Amino acid sequence: MSDGPAQDPTTAHPRPDFPSQDQEPPGWTGPMDPPPDHGEDSYKGAHRLTDRKTVLTGGDSGIGRAVALAFAREGADVLFTYLPEEEAEARETARLVEDAGRTALPVACDIRDEQQCERVVERAVAEFGRIDVLVNNAAYQMSQPDGLTAVSTEQFDRVVRTNLYGMFWLCRAAVPHMRPGASIINTTSVQAYKPSPHLLDYAMTKGAIVTFTQGLAQMLVGDGIRVNAVAPGPVWTPLIPATLPDTAEFGKQAPLGRPAQPAEMAPAYVYLASDQAGFITAEILNATGGTPLP
Repeated sequence: MSDGPAQDPTTAHPRPDFPSQDQEPPGWTGPMDPPPDHGEDSYKGAHRLTDRKTVLTGGDSGIGRAVALAFAREGADVLFTYLPEEEAEARETARLVEDAGRTALPVACDIRDEQQCERVVERAVAEFGRIDVLVNNAAYQMSQPDGLTAVSTEQFDRVVRTNLYGMFWLCRAAVPHMRPGASIINTTSVQAYKPSPHLLDYAMTKGAIVTFTQGLAQMLVGDGIRVNAVAPGPVWTPLIPATLPDTAEFGKQAPLGRPAQPAEMAPAYVYLASDQAGFITAEILNATGGTPLP
């Protein structure tokens, strides 16, 4: 990401305690304190993804914005989805991609809808002619510290349809347009292995993403398409002040003692999408800040 002496990972980015802050979902980058780092001033590309045509969900902010920026600086063109209410955030991501000299295609899409997912793939094929990388990153969570009875059917449905149905529909639509050498990267979570009770429904879907990734990888290996996932630990994104009741100590649970910044997640996606990871499929790349996972 940057040249120079190695940084101490425990102090490379802000550590809690953070100011308490609360936002309405889906959350916004601007009011966050400290501001998230997406790699704007630090990420330097090395031509790892030259002319790769990418579809990325949830690219408006957080990990998605950092991945879009990194992919663009590595030479990729990026179609990314965002919710209609996140248009201002999406414009900033598009600016970062275009400033890197690559094509940005922001597409408003609620991936809970099958037809909207199919239209995303149709738009990518119409604009790019093919899909080289699909990054299923969009997700929804909502903390419910009062237990199982506090999880409404409406919330459960939103979590499952966003985190699982959308991923499934996009993969199913995209695979026919992917050639040997293409790559699918899903975002799972430390929650898949160490579920927090107050995020039970979210953790359940992240566990399912691990299984889906490993199974789909075996299904597509004969087609020369690799399928992997990244499992982040706590990451400082707008999802946090929008969905957790107390942000002051967020990230303290990681052995490194702080949350990751989105910029620290992006290199994992770049690596898995690149030819450097050509022998890697069905893998879960853990980026948890030191929390051991299976």
